[in-house]
Amino acid sequence: MKKQGPYEYAKAFKKNGVPPWLHGLYLHWQKLLEEPFKGITSDGHVRPDLFRIEDQGIPIDDIVEAAKRALSKMDSKQRDRSIYHIDSPEWRTWTNPEFLLNDKGVRLDEVTEELQSAILQVLQASLSPEGYNKAVSAMRINGFLGELVEAPAIMNEFSYNFVLFGAEPSTTAAWGFSFYGHHLCLNAFFYKNQMVLSPWFAGAEPNLIDDGKHQRTRILQREETLGLQLMQSLSPETQARAQVYKKMKDPAMPHARWNHDDQRHLCGAYRDNRVVPYEGVLVSELSKEQQDIAASILEEYLLYLPQKARTIRLAECKRWFHETYFCWIGGFEDADPFYYRIQSPVIIVEFDHHSGVFLTNQEPAKFHVHTLLRTPNAGDYGMALRKLIPGMTQEYLWEG
Repeated sequence: MKKQGPYEYAKAFKKNGVPPWLHGLYLHWQKLLEEPFKGITSDGHVRPDLFRIEDQGIPIDDIVEAAKRALSKMDSKQRDRSIYHIDSPEWRTWTNPEFLLNDKGVRLDEVTEELQSAILQVLQASLSPEGYNKAVSAMRINGFLGELVEAPAIMNEFSYNFVLFGAEPSTTAAWGFSFYGHHLCLNAFFYKNQMVLSPWFAGAEPNLIDDGKHQRTRILQREETLGLQLMQSLSPETQARAQVYKKMKDPAMPHARWNHDDQRHLCGAYRDNRVVPYEGVLVSELSKEQQDIAASILEEYLLYLPQKARTIRLAECKRWFHETYFCWIGGFEDADPFYYRIQSPVIIVEFDHHSGVFLTNQEPAKFHVHTLLRTPNAGDYGMALRKLIPGMTQEYLWEG
């Protein structure tokens, strides 16, 4: 790894199958991709009429201008690699490991500083200021990890791919982008003044930079603090119902509930059609104060969205508290590692403390964290909205 570039590293992984557990998962991902998109559900059935076209007030003019500027900085070969059909299944091939398993678009550490800056401006225009800062912090932590393990060619601040979907960025037609790499994957769909930022994945190992020019950069602590606060606030009886497994790798878990790479989280890369049954306790049965904590957790997971869109989306999530479940795995003392999930018909968020991949902890610890968000019932990638857009027909087009 220390002596290889990203393409050599990925090629060796695919050829040699090392590590075998991740290679096995990679092969499983390829099988999952063969399935037409359906969406994550709680019971295998997509619930209709959950989403609608609405004005969320996102700065679409600024976003389109930034995206067109980025395209203008690309040469013809880069443009050809960076624009896919809006219905291309390639949108579903984002991954969060350090391996460059699907090389689409342009990789930021291989382009000119001018193009690199232009792509970051697309993110900055699309996200809230707080969300953009969080994304950049994840990238910087990835660079810090690359330095720690002496593999900066594989993991660095700019080892991320950027790719567009749609004929071209537009203020009136549907389009979107994917920005993905180790521990940060963002998928954005736009239609007029509306935005779907889902699925996304954010992680960190470690979750704090303790040296260098970005010292004291830290992410994902608020999701951790709020989750633990909610669990600790529950009565013992409610805690018992919320805690579906007492141990992080519990003997009571059914086969495949835990795997070496995703560990406890269920809705990561390629899991676009997974059936995830509800578990735990209904949020609507909790006290007003506890429901407020749950809402604060969701707001933190919606942080990437511009403020007005975030407010609208959070209100939508709160309207479904009568069908929103909170579940927990692990202990809930202050020092305990843990997993939690909040799930409803319109949102799924997961938080998971992981064991080390590059660091040495064999058991889950609080300095390696995975978080993610999904929009179930075909909400991911704006799929549910596409059927509602006048004149838009959905096609199945493979460009692999």
